[in-house]
Amino acid sequence: VRLLTREQLLGDPSIQAIAVESQAGDHARDTLAALNAGKHVHVEKPPADNMKAMREIVALARRKNLLVQVGYMWRQNPGPNAVLEAVRKGWLGKVYFVRGSMNITITPEMRRDWARYRGGHMFDLNCHVIDFLVRLMGRPQKVAPFLRSHGGFDDKMNDNTLAVFEWSGALGVVNGAAMRPNPFLHRSIEVAGSNGTAILAPIEPPVLTIDLAKPAGPYKAGRNTVRMPAYIRHEGEFAELADCILNRKPLSVSLDEDLAVHETLLRASEMR
Repeated sequence: VRLLTREQLLGDPSIQAIAVESQAGDHARDTLAALNAGKHVHVEKPPADNMKAMREIVALARRKNLLVQVGYMWRQNPGPNAVLEAVRKGWLGKVYFVRGSMNITITPEMRRDWARYRGGHMFDLNCHVIDFLVRLMGRPQKVAPFLRSHGGFDDKMNDNTLAVFEWSGALGVVNGAAMRPNPFLHRSIEVAGSNGTAILAPIEPPVLTIDLAKPAGPYKAGRNTVRMPAYIRHEGEFAELADCILNRKPLSVSLDEDLAVHETLLRASEMR
């Protein structure tokens, strides 16, 4: 593949879409440049480090009728999507509690990058579960963050993070740490409703259990171990983007949803 300069990339009319994979603080700048050049954009999460820049991205995309896809990696994961379906179709009953846990073990170099932002681990990694919970429940009425540095490293990165969310009739918790051993086994989602509970643990590869008081949809009363189709991270996102560009369709996640997710992420990261 021939490498292009930034100017060549933005100025080439044969290029329809650009993926922005720069530093978090540059995501918004590069996304706006691509949109101004008439390109559809896939932008790595989080798409901006402030709300003003996020609103500028959304306004410009709407004005130019271009797609902006944010790289939250579980939007095409069959596990979270099966939980979304169970909630949206009422199979779990009235939801009153949601929880997401996202953990990792990162290098000192990554810690220096994440320490740039007040949110630390919450901003850079818990964003994935916040994305899911906001698309599931909507914009929360209240967000109470707890951001701490407990890893014992010689930096000020907030590596042990938790946030409590409140919706009308429901509570939620997001937590995660940047120094957890075997972290992928301890990434999980839980949704509890009046007719049952869905637990996704781990999230990748997705292992989903739905436990119901009464049968609903395709699920029987009691414990259901849900079979998941084959899944490779990121494949679905780029397949959807290509399909939407070629067939002039909207993305499955709207710009309004992306605004709500981003605002909630900044509130949870004490960066709003």
